[in-house]
Amino acid sequence: MDQPLRIAFIASECAPFAKTGGLADVVGTLPGILRALGHETIIIIPRYRFLKSADTSLTRRFSMLGVWMGNTVEWCAVDETRSGDVPVYCIEMQKYFDRDGLYHDERFNDYGDNAYRFGFFTRAALQFLIDSRFYADIVHVHDWQTALAPAYLKIWHWNHHVLGRTATVLTIHNIAYQGVYPLESYDYLGLQWSNFTSEKFEDHGRINFLKGGIHYSDMITTVSPGYARETRTPEYAFGMAPYLNDRGDSYQGILNGVDYSIWNPEVDSRIPANFSATDMIGKRRCKAVLQQRMGMTENPDVMLIGVVSRLVSQKGLQILTECLPRIMDHMQVQWVILGSGDPAQEDFFRRLPARYPGQCGVYIGYDDELAHWIEAGSDAFMMPSLYEPCGLNQMYSLRYGTLPIVRATGGLDDTVDQYDEMSGNGTGFKFSEPTPDAIYYTVGWAVSTWYDRQDHYRKMQVSAMGKNFSWDRSAREYLDVYARAIQRKP
Repeated sequence: MDQPLRIAFIASECAPFAKTGGLADVVGTLPGILRALGHETIIIIPRYRFLKSADTSLTRRFSMLGVWMGNTVEWCAVDETRSGDVPVYCIEMQKYFDRDGLYHDERFNDYGDNAYRFGFFTRAALQFLIDSRFYADIVHVHDWQTALAPAYLKIWHWNHHVLGRTATVLTIHNIAYQGVYPLESYDYLGLQWSNFTSEKFEDHGRINFLKGGIHYSDMITTVSPGYARETRTPEYAFGMAPYLNDRGDSYQGILNGVDYSIWNPEVDSRIPANFSATDMIGKRRCKAVLQQRMGMTENPDVMLIGVVSRLVSQKGLQILTECLPRIMDHMQVQWVILGSGDPAQEDFFRRLPARYPGQCGVYIGYDDELAHWIEAGSDAFMMPSLYEPCGLNQMYSLRYGTLPIVRATGGLDDTVDQYDEMSGNGTGFKFSEPTPDAIYYTVGWAVSTWYDRQDHYRKMQVSAMGKNFSWDRSAREYLDVYARAIQRKP
């Protein structure tokens, strides 16, 4: 864009304030990159309960903000903090956000009033833009939680003196989560009954937030080109393929970026030793310290495969559990695993160190420092996802010379180049079918390369560490999307 833009990010998460996944990383990083490129950006998120203790720099911006919801007015407050140079505004509404969880309780049951909570938050964010006179060129919303904003802008604010010229971009981070809720909340949301149709918000008699966002947004993005292609097909789109296909070229994939000030072995302050593609001595040190920490046999020559993941069905590790004993029985390889989630998977991985002493190290839970150690100290990194909109760990692994072993889906397929056994080119090992046999033989291929074609392995490490998935590239692609959204707005 030649002219500076005013861009408002409205989202349910933003790192470091509130995070459950990659959505928070995008919202916490992209606005700062765009601001550095000369654009004015702000972020609007809910003020969850834990922000009261997690951030002491919050200051009150508005004590009373009135928000029309259906036939009633809800009142909230707005607090302000900063993420680097970017202002972050937090909508405070105790009735909806003074809770321990973002979306669900401690038993992972969705809050029953989520439709009310995030419908209100989205409308309140737009009201804040009006009351603060933020004449946004772009409102950039994320996933179902804020997907109503494009509809509100076109239904209620199409000729408003502050928001009438505002174009919208919706980013889908994971299409499996669509915000489908009972019809009883529809009046409160204030979307007009003429919009409760099969091409807009109606989904088998219920409300589908994401579906309405797809209909009303000026532009739609997702977090990798591969995932954009996949979600145009019934297999991956969870019912949304016809509606995304109807949008034609107004739907595209932009790969998430990596913050190389954090994930870079040359400067990473969390790992035992720094290293680079031209000096890998520090990586050997990281491997030795990781083996010691996780109770494994210290051996620089044995291949070590790492896993850092949520233990949920999407990530495909339940398939790994079916073939891992066979791998351990027939291959000379160590595993280090960090993750939590499904109790059955937790139990399986928790028992591995006793079953294979010195060969497996397991930590159930999450430890940020250990995640960095695994990226730095492992020789390969396993990601057998059933689907993966973008994925970040494979991009971290590439920079650390830790060759990914991945299923060729979504962002994993986009970012990992398949090993060519003839030339030694590539940056990792990919398989197509989500089966135990596919994982077993691909791991075997990686293990044989480690032991039998060390020159190829070293060549791939150098290629992998030279890959650049910086946010600067992604930010410029988003600027192109913003320009197209503004063109489409009239």
